[in-house]
Order: sequence, then C-alpha cells, then structure tokens
Amino acid sequence: MELKTKIHAEDGKQEIFITREFDLPVELLFKAYTEAEIVEQWMNTKVLKLENKPHGGYQFETSNPQGDVVFRANGTIHEFVPEQKITRTFQMENTPFPIQLDFLEFEKLTDHTSKLTIQTIYKSVDFRDQMLKLPFAQGLNMAHNRLEEIFRK
Repeated sequence: MELKTKIHAEDGKQEIFITREFDLPVELLFKAYTEAEIVEQWMNTKVLKLENKPHGGYQFETSNPQGDVVFRANGTIHEFVPEQKITRTFQMENTPFPIQLDFLEFEKLTDHTSKLTIQTIYKSVDFRDQMLKLPFAQGLNMAHNRLEEIFRK
C-alpha cells in the first residue's frame, strides 16, 4: 500500500519534511489540527489541553486498555495563523528524544483539496535518524487516512 503521507529526509540534516495532499478544503484540514474533538478522533488520543494561540500550550495522552498511559506529548504554540500555519514545539514525555520544532503549513490547492507541509527540526542529526527508524511514517499515514475518513462521514 502506497503511503500518501510522504517523509523526505536528506542525509546529514537535522530536519524532515512531511507532506500530504488531502481531499479536504483547507478549512477542514486546519480544524482537524485545532479542534480537540476532531484531533482525538484521528490521532486516537486524548486531548488534555489545546490552546490555539501564540504562547498557548497543548498536551495529548494515550492509554492502553488497562488504563496505563503509554504516550504523552506536549508543547507550546509559538505562531498561530488560522488556515495557514502553526509553529510549535513538540516533546514526547518519558522518551530520550529532546524537544523538536514543528512548522505546519496549510495550503489551499482547490476549493476541495489542500496540502499540509510539516518541517520538523531535531536537536541533532542522530536524534532525527533515531526517529526515522521508528514506524512513525506508517502511523502518521494511517492517522491522516482516518482524518480524511472522519470528514467523509
């Protein structure tokens, strides 16, 4: 199965680029990243906090069926331009990975399609390369597929 969400990583660089074209208007794509109820559905996680404004914070948490927290991430939103861009920090708690910087850009392609480009900058090439070894590309692709499916219903 082809991954619609593309990951581009140049050797020796501390960044990756994630791109995906969606069969959604840019307004809905942006809502999918900024409305807690929608984020919870496509990311399959609980949104503990989501303050969509400069200097706002966010926190996500995922638990297993036994109720144990298996994933928690948080960050600060530094720039927030509706339907255009979000700049934020992202940190996975209880992992060796340091904070990363995410630049999310939302682009209208047509009235019914849009594109998301995420540039993520890591503290080092080594941390970036460790992240690329994880199955996050497949997971992100599945999550983005769910995102489109939510709005189709």
